[in-house]
Amino acid sequence: MTQFADFSFKLLVIERLMYDDRTLTPAFDVRAHLLAQGLIEDDGDPAYAYTKKMGLSYQVLPVVRDYFDALEISPELLSSVEELMLDGGNRVYYHCSPVWDGEDDLYDVRSLDDLPLLPNLKWIRGADDFWPAELVDVLRERGIATGDW
Repeated sequence: MTQFADFSFKLLVIERLMYDDRTLTPAFDVRAHLLAQGLIEDDGDPAYAYTKKMGLSYQVLPVVRDYFDALEISPELLSSVEELMLDGGNRVYYHCSPVWDGEDDLYDVRSLDDLPLLPNLKWIRGADDFWPAELVDVLRERGIATGDW
């Protein structure tokens, strides 16, 4: 099983493979997952309501973190990743935290120890704008582009 050292980095990879490329299937849906776990009933916007009711606003829902922590991504899929994008509007963030506004560091990548898992990574869009210089320097040393689109 491929292990990621940084959960937020793994989420960037999941965004790419699950929601952009649609090669990591099935696509995770927080509402369906909460329904399947028996944590909500099917009415209105239950993922948002559940999050608020449980006092879990602005954090990753524990049942969702467990799901993504356990999610295996094959080496073949990992090798297909050539680009990642830093964007507070990534769909994976909504599914992890239905009540999150992108105004804090909840999904900040803190380690690039997972870079060897992506042997064909060529570009991380937005890294120049959102990551500290020491992380951007590591990317540039490895020949990974960091500019905007």
